[in-house]
Amino acid sequence: MMGGTDLIRLSASAIAGAVSRGELKAEAVAQAHLDRIAAVDGKVNAFLKVLSGPALEAARAVDLKRSAGKPLGALAGVPVALKDNICAAGAQVSCASRILDGYIAPYDATVVERLKGADAVVLGKTNLDEFAMGSSTENSAFFPTKNPWDLGRVPGGSSGGSAAAVAARMAPLALGSDTGGSIRQPAALCGIVGLKPTYGAVSRYGLVAFASSLDQIGPFTRTAEDAALAMSVIGGHDPRDSTSLPAPAAAFAAPTGDLKGLRLGLPKEYLEGGLEPSMRAAFDAALSALKARGAITREVAMPHTKYALSVYYLIAPSEASSNLARFDGVRYGPRKGGASGNLLELYEESRGAGFGPEVKRRIMLGTYALSSGYYDAYYLKAQKARTLIKGDFDAAFEDVDVLVTPTTPAPAFRFGEKTGDPLSMYLSDVFTLPCNLAGVGGVSVPAGVSPEGLPLGVQFMGRAGEDAGLLRLARALEDAKLFSGEPAL
Repeated sequence: MMGGTDLIRLSASAIAGAVSRGELKAEAVAQAHLDRIAAVDGKVNAFLKVLSGPALEAARAVDLKRSAGKPLGALAGVPVALKDNICAAGAQVSCASRILDGYIAPYDATVVERLKGADAVVLGKTNLDEFAMGSSTENSAFFPTKNPWDLGRVPGGSSGGSAAAVAARMAPLALGSDTGGSIRQPAALCGIVGLKPTYGAVSRYGLVAFASSLDQIGPFTRTAEDAALAMSVIGGHDPRDSTSLPAPAAAFAAPTGDLKGLRLGLPKEYLEGGLEPSMRAAFDAALSALKARGAITREVAMPHTKYALSVYYLIAPSEASSNLARFDGVRYGPRKGGASGNLLELYEESRGAGFGPEVKRRIMLGTYALSSGYYDAYYLKAQKARTLIKGDFDAAFEDVDVLVTPTTPAPAFRFGEKTGDPLSMYLSDVFTLPCNLAGVGGVSVPAGVSPEGLPLGVQFMGRAGEDAGLLRLARALEDAKLFSGEPAL
């Protein structure tokens, strides 16, 4: 019989297989992970809400289902953590914002429906930068999440809670959302696998919107195999999401590491400067390992990459300005002011008290970009430049199969290091956000460790709809064993 320490070391695939075969009880697996949360989350602060009772009840239901001889789902007994901007019926969905304080989701997001339908067990809701706006999880209204590898450093963001939960073995699988790198960047900083699927490959129904043309839900796992398993469950068309791709879920079999003849593109614009030396060394080592397995590398040009950061920080805040208009103190969150009957005063005071500084900054940026007299100069021009950026990806994929870049310019930074300089913080996502602008898939894979003992990640980006191929590459890099170790918690 496995003890709790053994159970938290199992992959999602191993748990699902053992529970389905009757070798493990789902309740024992859930309890082991809840015990782990109780033991270490006081240091890490990955969770905003732990759903102990519902998790154990769900796990017992899985065990009863198997006892009754009924077939179990693909994620039988697998504990899952959810970023707290994804709705789960009966649980809070705060987006780490005061303006949603006390709000309980009345329904399940499509991804949660599919997780539950596959017999997964939801452990709780994880911390994030408020409304997913940030790169460090320092913008949470409640507390910052800490990187399990070094508690003095950030886990990345905005999905830092989900990444930290998986890295610290509090869950083998977590879901996050990625608008400009919010899955891949924290995955890199926490030493795990993080996949941003092709836009539309996973339903956004039940995800609280930040920037609707960029947002995408995806998994955090410790292996490429587990990411494929998660995608086989959460992917596929959803008629409730108008942006959902009409195709059925792609086949996400366990990936293999065969790369013979695979053409890897190296965008020169990503590698011209700004890389911390250990990150460059890890990137070069990853390329050597992939070439040793049969891949071919060639340089590609993506000339409009230099505009991506500016384009993103016009389009994303503009969409946020529109999406967050509904949070007004009337329908959601604490209501402030308005005693005199002045509706404008109620809006101003409720939103002023409810939103944090970064959310306010982005709402103001977006409102300005959309305002009369400035729309054509800013928002419209940004959309035209976005088309050029997407064209760079289309042209590159005529010559290569996958693009390979560092995920981040450097390993995890210290708390407070970038909070006084928003531009410096925004540059943390400089390698990840073009992928969202183009709507293609991207995955971050651990590729090494810095001299300070911090994880380093490499990013693969592929053609729209070819996310399974990215996990094939991720598996090959795992097989090269360039990354080892785990947080000392």
